[in-house]
Amino acid sequence: MNKLVGTLTACMLLVQGCSSSSAKKADEPSEARQAAETNTSLGRSYMERGQDEIALEKLKRAVANDKTYAPAHTMLGVLYESLGMKEDAGKEYRLAVNYDPKDGEVNNNYAAYLCSVGKGKEAQKYFEVAFKAPFYSTPQVAYANAGLCALGMNELDKAETYLRQSLAYNVEISAALLSLSNLNYRNGEYLNARAFLQRYESTEKDTAESLMLGYQIERALGDQKAAMDFKRQLLEQFPGSAEAAQARDQK
Repeated sequence: MNKLVGTLTACMLLVQGCSSSSAKKADEPSEARQAAETNTSLGRSYMERGQDEIALEKLKRAVANDKTYAPAHTMLGVLYESLGMKEDAGKEYRLAVNYDPKDGEVNNNYAAYLCSVGKGKEAQKYFEVAFKAPFYSTPQVAYANAGLCALGMNELDKAETYLRQSLAYNVEISAALLSLSNLNYRNGEYLNARAFLQRYESTEKDTAESLMLGYQIERALGDQKAAMDFKRQLLEQFPGSAEAAQARDQK
């Protein structure tokens, strides 16, 4: 199944602080929040550079600065998940939702996590919150993730609805395009599957998953030359992948 869409670039929130003319006691919460914002931003920057150890230090510091700052918990969840620490990631995503239960980004992240651990039914209510969040700037991400989640549960009609809603916001969101190609292939609509895959290929680099899907689609359409071209690319670019092993077994 496709991977759920990451939201690393959009999970930072802008928070107003207290006026600089306020009394010292009133300033203290604002200073704590500002420190949490700064360390969360630094943590994100280090993650993007692949410096996970320093990122972890900054994000832990952000949570210590202000434990109620949801973006710090979300970023910490993203980092833990990337490190394979699923249980720790889940705890951070839950805390983020607890501290900011109406935020679209926070709910999308938690829902995507729940899907990744096989709790798609539970994820649905968090996706619904994300869809309806009035200030959520990237609802196409939540719709794409909800579609991927439904696809993983074999709820094909629901998956198609969500994926098309994602494309209604952004016609080039790659996860939705690849998933709609996959969905049409599973429904036996091979020409539509090819069309969605071609649109995906115009926006993203090849992956083992996309090349394997192309191979399967072209075989189903009876174009052996195109199928073998996909297979060749798959074996050359991703020789150690599960998809390559599957392709080798197919004659």
